[in-house]
Amino acid sequence: MRKHEKQSDIKLYINGQFIEPASGVYFDNRSPFTNEVINRVAEGRKADIDKSVQAAKRAFKEGSWGTMKVSERMKYIERIADLIDEEAEELSYLESLDTGLPIAQTRNMAARAAENFRFYSRMVQTRMHGEAYLQDSEFVNYTVYSPLGVVGLITPWNAPFMLTTWKIAPALATGNTVVLKPAELSPLTANKLAEIIQKAELPEGVFNIVHGYGETAGAALVAHPDVEAISFTGETVTGSIIIKNSADTLKKTSMELGGKSPLIVFDDADLDRALDAAVWGIFSFNGERCTSNSRVFLHKNIKDQFVQALKERVQKIKIGDPMDASTQLGPLISLEHFEKVSGYIELAKEEGCEVVQGTVPEQFKAGNYVPPTLLLNATNDMRVCQEEIFGPVMAVIEFESEEEVVKAANDVKYGLAGFVWTNDIKRGHRVAQAVEAGMLWINAQNVRDLRIPFGGMKASGIGREGGHYAIMEFYTEPKVIHVAIGDHLIPQFGK
Repeated sequence: MRKHEKQSDIKLYINGQFIEPASGVYFDNRSPFTNEVINRVAEGRKADIDKSVQAAKRAFKEGSWGTMKVSERMKYIERIADLIDEEAEELSYLESLDTGLPIAQTRNMAARAAENFRFYSRMVQTRMHGEAYLQDSEFVNYTVYSPLGVVGLITPWNAPFMLTTWKIAPALATGNTVVLKPAELSPLTANKLAEIIQKAELPEGVFNIVHGYGETAGAALVAHPDVEAISFTGETVTGSIIIKNSADTLKKTSMELGGKSPLIVFDDADLDRALDAAVWGIFSFNGERCTSNSRVFLHKNIKDQFVQALKERVQKIKIGDPMDASTQLGPLISLEHFEKVSGYIELAKEEGCEVVQGTVPEQFKAGNYVPPTLLLNATNDMRVCQEEIFGPVMAVIEFESEEEVVKAANDVKYGLAGFVWTNDIKRGHRVAQAVEAGMLWINAQNVRDLRIPFGGMKASGIGREGGHYAIMEFYTEPKVIHVAIGDHLIPQFGK
């Protein structure tokens, strides 16, 4: 098992070079496992954002990236994927060190990150094609898809490398240039990606990173007039602010925001499999996942036996060092987030829930550990069932009828994901179609095909990522070309 090692300080990456921030200011990056300082990170501000945007603009307007043959550009994209594979173990280690996510899970994330680049290489080459129409034998109309230019990417701290590459890969593959503002709580793998992209020899300015805070670096990126679009993943209130601030410069925006996703178990379900899915869906990723099933609705006929099984499971989930391959639950990202999640657990007690938790071993008390937690006897109107906690906390709610559970599942401001467990396939389809969410799974855990759209409705976001939705609906603009193929009638005004 690898030790938790201190890291070198991190600089900004602008125009193909690692550079100091204009202010000379650095901030501390702390370990979730010990709360000790791992390293210091350059704090980018408005001047650094402007420098990076100008570099990206030059690379797009004067460089070859946007007009490069697709086959040539994809060689760079595939090279990045190969280098990620070569650095997979180091990336997994850095991700666990920075976020507290168990390394068994970050290894899967590193593999997925490489696949993100390969997937969009395939997608751009095979799926990004336009339409053509013959009109009255006089015209041919056809569409092409053009890159936007400079795009700003603001990425989250939960599974940061996987989710960052989920944006970078389609942005670069479609010919845009990028300014990335990664989450300040998880800078290590973003910096490693800059090293990988530098090694892949992308043209200068095509990819840039400005570390820093959302209120300064992020806000400057959103407000910059030369940035054509902003893709953001994070908290709903922040997303709303970004949309408002993007309006002044008429930017395109894509928002993947919060969730409070229901998992519904009917009394005819395969309970063993539903139990596995419910436990994994909230306690993997340390519970810090937007699609986690934080509300579990149990039919009254199976509630008692299911709850008993949940109680047994939370006692057996292995809480430990994120560098230990057997660890299932690690520490939360920061002390501040630990206090937020812990505060919700105290609120649950005040609201009348019975709280059942696993036990954090004494040797890990210095870390930001919240044990796997059940909120029993919950009702959907409680704050702990309405607000996104974003930790390893499952609220358990009883229901009797299909109509009742659909109404309760929808009685929340979010609409990202949902899960339905029943062996009545007709009911499964009915409920899945009735639940107000962008993504539903029937008798399945949260397993995704990269070709399908990812995103939610209501307060869970605007737009979709994934598949051709990213490359044809967000990272490019459709352009229509009208070609006359005959001498059609043109009105002769003033002749």
